[in-house]
Amino acid sequence: MALRVDLTFDTVDAEALAEFWKLALGYEDEPPPAPFATREDWVASFGEPEEDEGGGAWLQDPAGVGPRLCFLDVPEAKVAKNRLHIDVRVGKSADQWERIVAKSEQLVAAGGRVRATFDGHHIVMIDPEGNEFCVAA
Repeated sequence: MALRVDLTFDTVDAEALAEFWKLALGYEDEPPPAPFATREDWVASFGEPEEDEGGGAWLQDPAGVGPRLCFLDVPEAKVAKNRLHIDVRVGKSADQWERIVAKSEQLVAAGGRVRATFDGHHIVMIDPEGNEFCVAA
């Protein structure tokens, strides 16, 4: 039996980074687990937060196919290149390079940056907190 995978980002601003990735992937906010009416109620069920404990955000694929994304604020800064990255796939088509470029431009407007362009194949990008990812077909 295969196991389900969640991808968790350590963040400086979980809510802002979640907004970027909602745009990048077409994900939506994940509702709180039952029986909680709000995420705040769910978080409060764990008791008083630690002094350095920050916020969080949770996203889901509306089709239920992709992994759940978790964003958790942490006190320490990112100090190295990530060893795992996400490939944002726009789909293979006759106009796939134009679609890759358009998605990259959309994500730059949302706070991402282009690190490298491999014409006709993929674009390496950085999200607003410095995490690398690729836009490809």
